Amino acid sequence: MHLLRTLAAVAAGVLSTAVPALPAHAAVSRADLALRWAPIHYQDVDATGAHALNGKSDMITRYDFDGNLAGRDNWDNAGTDTTAYAYYSVAETATHWYLTYLFFHPRDWIDHPFFETEHENDGEGVLIAVERDGSDYGALRGAVTVAHSDFFSYAPSGSTWTNGTETIDGTLLTQSSPHDSFTHPVTAQEARGHGLKAYPQYTINGDGLVYYPSLTTAEAPSGADDRDVRYRLVDVFAAGGLWAQRTNGSLFASLGTFAGDTSGGCGTGTWSCGTNSANAPWGWDDGNDVVARGEIATDPAKLSTSYFTIPGTPSRTYSYNPYTAAAAALREAARTLPPTVD
Repeated sequence: MHLLRTLAAVAAGVLSTAVPALPAHAAVSRADLALRWAPIHYQDVDATGAHALNGKSDMITRYDFDGNLAGRDNWDNAGTDTTAYAYYSVAETATHWYLTYLFFHPRDWIDHPFFETEHENDGEGVLIAVERDGSDYGALRGAVTVAHSDFFSYAPSGSTWTNGTETIDGTLLTQSSPHDSFTHPVTAQEARGHGLKAYPQYTINGDGLVYYPSLTTAEAPSGADDRDVRYRLVDVFAAGGLWAQRTNGSLFASLGTFAGDTSGGCGTGTWSCGTNSANAPWGWDDGNDVVARGEIATDPAKLSTSYFTIPGTPSRTYSYNPYTAAAAALREAARTLPPTVD
């Protein structure tokens, strides 16, 4: 009997040596998630007109591209650095990931004297919703884009999400990137005013830029017609970053609204120049939906379950959402601030 126990122990040792325990599967980082679902981004460019700066006014860049945190000199300094960046945030529930992306321009501009207004700074973007299906990166289900003061909703082909309180506005296409192994959602911004929709509801007409996401590389376009430019993703919640500056009165006029004035020729030769007219994600708003100002970023599960009909029971409880701690202040701002304009 003792011999049998010894042989069994030896056999078990051989087996445990031959088949070592596999390490636990590590979840991908939030930065990797942001890269995976970041848009390939088409930017139409108008290189003509007094305020175009030969196309540089339509190039995305950092909110502090000019080396300072003053929002009121960005129109004046536009074009001095067109290195491409975009800002992201991630919120998580048990059932979904929600990724918000902000594209920033120093100018929202026009090139005619009729009844339109231009303004300093421009912040528009997109919410990407991903179902947690057990795979590393989940399954793309829907998107909501920001075009001035309106939101537009999209679903990729084959999505299980259907119309909710809002009618889906189109199909969210995907495209392979030459810089990584993923297929990404495809978005586009118009020239001058920079409204953002799913491609090809906006597209490039003549000159234009195609931006590809990266976690490490930021490139400046070679000119007004460059179809391969990498933009670097930056976390909204990075130390000292955009969210950390939310009470900086030089950068923000109020909670979620960039500070902007009429200096530097804004409004010259056109109808007028607006002030304090661009918004960060927690200031984005569609004036005629049931979702409050900023909730596209701060409570994306609420917005998604409003805009779409989602199968099953999507969780509304966040396991990670850095906006949550400031929720009361954000709700108060939504009630008391004037309507969003862009």
